[in-house]
Amino acid sequence: MPFHGPFVPKDYRKNEIFMIKILKYLKPREWVMAFICIVFIVTQVWLDLRIPEYMAEVTTLVQTPGSALSDIWRTGGNMLIATLGGMIAAIIIAYFAATIGAGFSRSVRSLLFEKVESFSKREINEFSTDSLITRSTNDITQVQMLIVMGLQLLIRSPIMAVWALSRIVGQGFEWTLTTAIAILVLVIMVTILMVFALPKFRIMQKLTDNMNRVTRENLTGLRVVRAYNAENYQEEKFEEANDELTATQLFTSRAMAVAMPVITLTISGVTLAIYWIGAFLINAADAMDRLDIFANMVVFSAYAVQVIMSFMMLVMIFIMLPRASVAAQRIQEVLGTELSIFDGAVTQGEPGLEGEVIFKNVSFKYPDAAEYMLRDISFEAKKGETVAFIGSTGSGKSTVVNLVPRFFDVTDGEILVGGVDIRDYTQESLRSKIGYVPQKATLFSGTISSNVGYGDNGAAFSEDDIKNAVTIAQSLDFVENMDGAFEAEISQDAKNISGGQKQRLSIARAVAWKPEIYIFDDSFSALDYKTDRVLRSALKKETAGVTSLIVAQRIGTIMDADLIIVLDEGRIVGRGRHRELLESCEVYRQIAAGQLSEEEL
Repeated sequence: MPFHGPFVPKDYRKNEIFMIKILKYLKPREWVMAFICIVFIVTQVWLDLRIPEYMAEVTTLVQTPGSALSDIWRTGGNMLIATLGGMIAAIIIAYFAATIGAGFSRSVRSLLFEKVESFSKREINEFSTDSLITRSTNDITQVQMLIVMGLQLLIRSPIMAVWALSRIVGQGFEWTLTTAIAILVLVIMVTILMVFALPKFRIMQKLTDNMNRVTRENLTGLRVVRAYNAENYQEEKFEEANDELTATQLFTSRAMAVAMPVITLTISGVTLAIYWIGAFLINAADAMDRLDIFANMVVFSAYAVQVIMSFMMLVMIFIMLPRASVAAQRIQEVLGTELSIFDGAVTQGEPGLEGEVIFKNVSFKYPDAAEYMLRDISFEAKKGETVAFIGSTGSGKSTVVNLVPRFFDVTDGEILVGGVDIRDYTQESLRSKIGYVPQKATLFSGTISSNVGYGDNGAAFSEDDIKNAVTIAQSLDFVENMDGAFEAEISQDAKNISGGQKQRLSIARAVAWKPEIYIFDDSFSALDYKTDRVLRSALKKETAGVTSLIVAQRIGTIMDADLIIVLDEGRIVGRGRHRELLESCEVYRQIAAGQLSEEEL
């Protein structure tokens, strides 16, 4: 039952619209169940409103001399049947409401997950990870609870209130006026609560995001926290976030806590007023009319309580509605986010150009950034060639290779893979050509096999494929020594293996993929020099005929590359092979001098 008027904040009306819009994610089956719920709600209300009438009949029969006991039993039996019928209807309503709520929650969670999966890094950066987690869990739960409670109370209460009022209007001016005053008191109370409590609900969801952020940072960085004796600092940080959230929750809880005592006082006051007025009316009436007035008083009292109870149910919904409405808006913000990267229609490159990568005058700047990160980058990587990128920190090395899988789209220029602009490919087709090893090795909870054989490029990974990939990545020794070997468990964030082991398994994953193009984004940094050398030697044999793009900090990792591109502040300042660059590129010579001895140079 929405409120509109000068005392209702505009945000409330806006959030109410989001709350209505999000209902479009209910499936047809759930709408059918909602209709069935409404039928049973009407049935329940009708049965509940019959009870006061039976009560009046019993009262009249008991007070009338000569009434047959069978008539009293029959009326009482009807009253019992109405009560049991209302209870059965309530159980059916609760069952369907819970089913609809659970189905809605499942559907929206799936949509939200699929939407986030389709995000590029640009969209991901618009929302924090902690906020996306809150929106996928807490926010959906808030809306689910409102749907479940709303079907049971939000629909029932107005029907009950209107129907009950229609039964008592005209029964007595004094009693009607008393009920109207009570309703007015409740409307004023609800409006005041909405004005003062609603803004806090929006803040509360953001504070929940902040709480998740602080908690997540503390848990993921626990080793660093302990290494620097920063437990007290983290505790203070957590307490600040916790106290802020608690203070906001206390404000809303205290504001809403006023509602129940006011409703209880109103119900008691109305009942007392009806009986007090009834006593005067009965006392002033003739003996013949007193029984009718008494029966009417009993019925009116029951109906008036039903009306007040309906408003109490509405207040319960309004306690949940603001927060659920804000949650619905936050969910809609994610689902309604426009994607910046769209699929093309091409699935295959040009024949004979498999694995070829060409950058043509590529420039790039991050969204909302003022300066370009890359400027006028051009090079060719033919099939089977190894092209390496080196430069100082922040020179744009990783940005170059991250443009190839379209984690971002180029700002100017074009990138061709297999003779086709990467923007013309479907994202699935483009990425199925690439074996990507990120700068920070990422493994998922599961087993060695599930991590190495991760993803689906249209081919099943056999045990031999996985073993061969692990062997090439120089991981066979430590894998076979783990409990369970290839079926050994990998914990969350791979905390049970070392950084170098994580990196090698990430490389094994790319090898198992059997791609046309390898992208190694500083993927050898955690390896010792011996392992690095042996692994690169094995990779060179495995990747013969496959294009490789390598980002590295070590000269030793890229000395044998067919083409080395030296970057400085987003521009190419040198290109060639190792010996050529030592003679022609000052930046490369400085990097080499800092890593290699005179003899090695």
